[in-house]
Amino acid sequence: MGVVSMLVLLLTHPLEFRTLVQYKLWHDAERDITAPEEIKNSGWDRKTMRRCWELLDLTSRSFSGVIKELEDDLARVVCLFYLVLRGLDTIEDDMTLPDGKKQPLLRAFHDYAVTPDWSFSENGPDEKDRQLLVEFGVVSHELNLLNEKYREIIIDITKKMETGMADYAHKAATTGEVYLETVDDYNLYCHYVAGLVGEGLTRLWSASSKEASWLGKQLELANSMGIMLQKTNIIRDYREDTDQRRHFWPREIWGRELYGKACGHPAFKEMKEMYLPGNEKQALWALSGMVVDVLGHAVDSLDYLRLLKNQSVFNFCAIPVTMAMATLSLCFMNYDMFQKHIKIRKAEAASLIMRSTNPRDVAYMFRDYARKIHAKAVPEDPSFMQISIACGKIEQWCEHYYPSFVQMTRSATGGAATQLFDPSDARTRIAQAAEKRDHELHLEKRARELNGGAPVDNRQRAEQMPTSELFMYLGAAFLIVFGSAMGAVWVLLKYYGDA
Repeated sequence: MGVVSMLVLLLTHPLEFRTLVQYKLWHDAERDITAPEEIKNSGWDRKTMRRCWELLDLTSRSFSGVIKELEDDLARVVCLFYLVLRGLDTIEDDMTLPDGKKQPLLRAFHDYAVTPDWSFSENGPDEKDRQLLVEFGVVSHELNLLNEKYREIIIDITKKMETGMADYAHKAATTGEVYLETVDDYNLYCHYVAGLVGEGLTRLWSASSKEASWLGKQLELANSMGIMLQKTNIIRDYREDTDQRRHFWPREIWGRELYGKACGHPAFKEMKEMYLPGNEKQALWALSGMVVDVLGHAVDSLDYLRLLKNQSVFNFCAIPVTMAMATLSLCFMNYDMFQKHIKIRKAEAASLIMRSTNPRDVAYMFRDYARKIHAKAVPEDPSFMQISIACGKIEQWCEHYYPSFVQMTRSATGGAATQLFDPSDARTRIAQAAEKRDHELHLEKRARELNGGAPVDNRQRAEQMPTSELFMYLGAAFLIVFGSAMGAVWVLLKYYGDA
């Protein structure tokens, strides 16, 4: 943002201005991949890898930043993984390529990805990422230099993804447009274009030893989180996709007769009807049904994030999903979404980036956005009950793992966090009673250990009293006896001293 924009923001949205200033001042600077100590992992000393980093910046500025902050060589691995899949997606998205040309390219892309000096220059002139394919030789060169354990994962995911993309590209070419009929078709499409990305990244986390080896087998959760991100983008990009005759919303949702009956209209026959005047309420009911579907993946995403231990990996995964929840909250019951492309404000995005650092805070952000979504829901919405249940599941998950009456505080000098209970919450008494009972059980266990494993009654516990406690009682008894004796001497002297 320029100086003028920042001044306008200061005058119109002072709280947002403060957030952006805090982000600029306190957020850790992006990892410098050109630094001498980073060259071994980033590959910046090689001309081909330098160009790969430049191509990453050209194709995705948003992902570029979070990728560079991954630790050690994982940043370079994920950079190449992203460029390979971006190249595949560029071919699939190009509507100027005939299906006869596109099909063999897509279905053999996993081979082209490791073919030295392979490139492709036949994309349409308006295809925004065509330069990546023109210079794809640098990507294939670096991909062949990767450790085999990483390269095998990238190629395997590419092979699976290219099959799905080729099938949907053929369908679009034969019908003239992309239409998804059922929710199952919708889920399968999102699996191919995003769920597989989640699976591949999860396997890379494990292969790098940054995360546990068993995490690479938690593919259902990884798939679900990737699908959540893709479905959120599909909702947000409604108008852009519809104008390009790409209809990724499943007809099974937006074409429900229930939504038409609720407004006294027939069911939608075409997706473009949703942005036509007079269909506002019915379009919002269709949008509500789409949001219900996405929220079904929220708990899986939270479960996945709880499994991550490496900070850079956690940040990489948490930031996009909190952005997704913010985007869902923005889109829900917002008819502007059908007329133009909308996105969350920069200050809100900066706040999410700064706060997406641990599972507890991320869970609370999910909960807060779920509450905002539920607050916007109206009873006449046919999906009102499903929205309430979906938001309630998020709330329930957060209360189960991170109860709201438990507060974590940290001293000004840092150090370990301490746990505090909210005294106004009735659950505090239960938690304190449980802590007291746990302490008593610990003492009983310790007493049994000192007694050779035999049960210990109260008299035995007294006999096995710790030395420090025994000395404390002896000292107290001594002070009492000594004080009594001194008192008796004082009485004798006072009343019989003159006799």
